[in-house]
Amino acid sequence: MEENVRPTDLDLLRRAREGRWEAFEELVSRFEPRVFGLTRRILNQRQDAEDATQQTFLSVMEHMDRFREEASVATWILRIATNHALKTLRKQRGLKTVPLETQTDSSSDEEGLRRPDFIAEWHNDPADLAEQSEVMHLLREALEELDEKYRVVFVLRDIEEFSTQETAELLDISVSNVKVRLLRARLQLRERLTRALGDESTQMTAPADHNH
Repeated sequence: MEENVRPTDLDLLRRAREGRWEAFEELVSRFEPRVFGLTRRILNQRQDAEDATQQTFLSVMEHMDRFREEASVATWILRIATNHALKTLRKQRGLKTVPLETQTDSSSDEEGLRRPDFIAEWHNDPADLAEQSEVMHLLREALEELDEKYRVVFVLRDIEEFSTQETAELLDISVSNVKVRLLRARLQLRERLTRALGDESTQMTAPADHNH
């Protein structure tokens, strides 16, 4: 009867370390959807996400002996996946541009937040809306429209639930920059969703720009 108990992630990793290939295959099967989802949201391209997912599990296989069990297996695997996705982003930009994790953002992240153009009450509770498939589709579309640096922070913090400190370490930016980028991402996403889900009768318009 004990044999029917589902092995933990750590059990599988330990067995895989011993050379039990079926344990590694089960670990891949267990985490592949989440790793692909993470890399897909960061990269916005299916083929690149598939490549990053493959590279993630090759790295897991090659570096199993380095896992010190100080974090969860899930956190360790998702950190590897994030690093592969970020490497792909750097390649997409080309060598002449600045890597994502070394952007100082002294000019952009420290400036004031832009007030959303469209603010309105939502027809339903946001928690209820998040369960609806059409809302998830809208969220995916909105994520694709986000500036890359905001999208990555939102994915790591709000979707994958890394801590602010972990997100800062993964991206090699300050905790304060993580917080500013996350707030900007949330505001932009909320405005995008509000245009689709808000109650127009409660809309508040942004102040007019007197310079025009």
